[in-house]
Amino acid sequence: MSEDVLVGRKSEEGGVEILILNHPPVNALSTRLISDLDRRVGELASDPNVRAVVVTGEGQYFSAGADVKEMATLDLSNAPEVARRGLAVYGRLAGLPVPVIAAINGLALGGGLELALACDLRLAGESAKLGAPEVTLGLIPAYGGTQRLPRLVGVAKAKELIFTGGMISAAEALKIGLVNKTVPAGQELRAARDLAHTISQRAPKAVRAAKRAIGEGMERPLGQGIENETLLFETEVLNSDDLGEGIAAFVERRPPKFAGK
Repeated sequence: MSEDVLVGRKSEEGGVEILILNHPPVNALSTRLISDLDRRVGELASDPNVRAVVVTGEGQYFSAGADVKEMATLDLSNAPEVARRGLAVYGRLAGLPVPVIAAINGLALGGGLELALACDLRLAGESAKLGAPEVTLGLIPAYGGTQRLPRLVGVAKAKELIFTGGMISAAEALKIGLVNKTVPAGQELRAARDLAHTISQRAPKAVRAAKRAIGEGMERPLGQGIENETLLFETEVLNSDDLGEGIAAFVERRPPKFAGK
């Protein structure tokens, strides 16, 4: 991958797309990298053939967070706009209609952790370290971390991680539900790709509807969430060609060939 490409995109069969952070040595989240990520997310959002996305880091690290050297030269009057831009990009990533999987290698710290939190699923290498060290710099997580982290691991554990700024191991992250699975170091991307390809073989409209139902339901009271689930079931699933294909394939004892229609 060219060194001037800070977020690479690799397309695989079955509608699986891989986004690769490429800002050595630690894939620091510079303003340019965030801009490149925004462009890539926009490409994916407008591509109807995408069925699953994997996000990972080139080299030894997923992302060690903000580009501190760049921050040191930043006019603080511009900081709010920089934070809003990053927050918006992460929101667009989280809002992709297809599942997004983080393949966490090495370190996922600060904005790097927040990037992983913006994904639907997280796989980490056994040697990975994760944390929110912003308070050690006089900052707080500003790319959605104070909101996504407690929703994932609970309020008390999120407060502990954010207030102390400490790092935890992949094993601890698995224990508290921060990651879905750990794999041997170096196998993160392979495991995430395998999971993405498994998802890509499922009915696309059903997967998209399920992601939407979960995401929208988490922001609503239970009753309203169930009503929304029923609406999506009726409008997005029951009228799909994939439903007929899925039933026919089951009866005929063959793998389904979903077209996403």
